[in-house]
Amino acid sequence: MAHTFSLILVFITLLTGAIWILDRFFLNRQHFQKHSQNSSVLIKAPVRPWWIENSISIFPIVAFVLFFRSFLYEPFQIPSGSMMPTLLVGDFILVEKYSYGLKDPVWRTQLINTGKPERGDLVVFKYPSQPNIDYIKRVVGLPGDTIRYSANKEIYIKKKDEVHFTQIKLFNFYKSSFIQNGVHLFQFDEKLGDINHQILINPLRSDYVEIYATSNGINTWVVPDDQYFVMGDNRDNSSDSRYWGFVPKANLVGKAVAIWISFEFGRNTDSIFPQWIPTNIRFQRIGRIN
Repeated sequence: MAHTFSLILVFITLLTGAIWILDRFFLNRQHFQKHSQNSSVLIKAPVRPWWIENSISIFPIVAFVLFFRSFLYEPFQIPSGSMMPTLLVGDFILVEKYSYGLKDPVWRTQLINTGKPERGDLVVFKYPSQPNIDYIKRVVGLPGDTIRYSANKEIYIKKKDEVHFTQIKLFNFYKSSFIQNGVHLFQFDEKLGDINHQILINPLRSDYVEIYATSNGINTWVVPDDQYFVMGDNRDNSSDSRYWGFVPKANLVGKAVAIWISFEFGRNTDSIFPQWIPTNIRFQRIGRIN
């Protein structure tokens, strides 16, 4: 959907831009004409057609929007609970498009390399199996890392050229207010790289090890070059690298940096209003994301 909107913006920008250039450098010469060769009096020609006037007015606006969305920031909506408690359904986020490279908005070819994801980053990316779908997850494994996810739901990381695994410890445990299938989820603090954040774990649910996208072991993955291992913060309710593999760098869209608005959608089925109309605005959630 986001890519389709980008293509529409590109088309409108090119169309209105072409009309603006045509009017500015060719048709505009006919808008004013000399009253006579020796006269400085100008006579106004007939008014431009409506489609030229509208194109000239629209062009700078759509060009700015295209530039802003393609190279600076793009808005996204959180549709699922896989990133709870960090992100909730109804959060609208800003994604920094220049964090990992500037790409053209049509073919998504990298134009300028501006950086790489760091451990703990929240990244938006094109789902490898269906590039028309955007996912958001947290970066756990970098290229060359070996990742292990234990039966007690803790992450172990062995960096490239290191011999031993380092445990990513969970701390500040408490029973959260989030409920999944009638079960209160446990909330923990976790630190990946320099990023402190919270995760949720279902104490009554075991991991689906049998459907892991495994490499060199049942619960162990070796991250290839130019690819990343990502996971959701809601560990037992997330489709992520454990199940479908790695995210290529080429699929990265950008880094999620802020929530700009957050809506609640809790309407009863017998309501006279459609389900997509918000019931509340969560102002307290607006701000930067960890």
